[in-house]
Amino acid sequence: MTNAPETLPATLYRGDALYEEERRKIFGRTWQMVAHESQLSAKGEYVATAVAGYPIIVVRGETIRAFHNVCRHRAGPLADGGRGKCEGQLVCRYHGWRYALDGRLASARDFGPADGFDPRDYALVPLRCESWRGFVFVNMDMDAPPLAEALAPLVARTAGMDIGTLHLERHTTHDIACNWKTYVENYLEGYHIPLVHPFLNSAVDAAKYEVELAPPVIFHSAPPRDGSPIGGLWAWAWPCLGVNVYADGILMERMWPLSAGRTRLDYLYFFPDGIERAKMERMIAASEITTAEDKAICEAVQRNLDAGTYSAGRLSPKHEAGVAWFQDEVRRVLGV
Repeated sequence: MTNAPETLPATLYRGDALYEEERRKIFGRTWQMVAHESQLSAKGEYVATAVAGYPIIVVRGETIRAFHNVCRHRAGPLADGGRGKCEGQLVCRYHGWRYALDGRLASARDFGPADGFDPRDYALVPLRCESWRGFVFVNMDMDAPPLAEALAPLVARTAGMDIGTLHLERHTTHDIACNWKTYVENYLEGYHIPLVHPFLNSAVDAAKYEVELAPPVIFHSAPPRDGSPIGGLWAWAWPCLGVNVYADGILMERMWPLSAGRTRLDYLYFFPDGIERAKMERMIAASEITTAEDKAICEAVQRNLDAGTYSAGRLSPKHEAGVAWFQDEVRRVLGV
């Protein structure tokens, strides 16, 4: 990036109509990390969640499959949000329709052949479902390229890392009053670290912070100072997944929109067996400090974007190449 390009206009960070367009064109067509295989180790175990308003359930049958968490009868939920286990079938919470774990309708309560009803026409709506190193991803676009293609730079960069032996230790959630793009852009640059993150600035050498573009993945790195519990490799995969690799664990960071002006940040912390508890807690505590600071600044930025006094700005060629790539991809996908 040799010139200082103009940012996205402020109008692209607000409005229900834009959010609905992004749901369809971005979140309805990209790979989203929804679970880990360790959460689905036994038959009947499931994880239910919502990605940009799309209700989703992944369940272990003979294999791990994913479906819209929507009954084909009258749109009732098959499961509440979170992790659970069913006894061989998914049962609608509204009227009791039952589905096999491969999505076939097994039983429609009080329906029969005399009703002109063929259960083969009412299977659950499936999603693409693939795994990488134990992490389970879904895609609502059945014709999407494979997951390995979407994550290819990350797959190559982490090939020698022992990620597959980690287990989920903790899941924390942060609701942030900002557009999802506001938070993603904050993640994609280290320009703000000296001003916003005093602890992080003391833990890593921000002067040597580097951003490497490998679309659709962007890598960040900064050498840790002696004794720091953080540092190592940060990666981000389009459109909203942070993969933070530390010396003693990994943090998967999902940046999912709840509405035009609200974002849910999910932190999923993974550690190897036998890790010292104090070491793990130090890493989590350091991460949560940084998140609180990011939350405050992103919400302040969003208030200013909504105020109507800012239209567009410029991006630093030195520090904000990752933001520039992200904004160009948003423009491309939305056609703006």
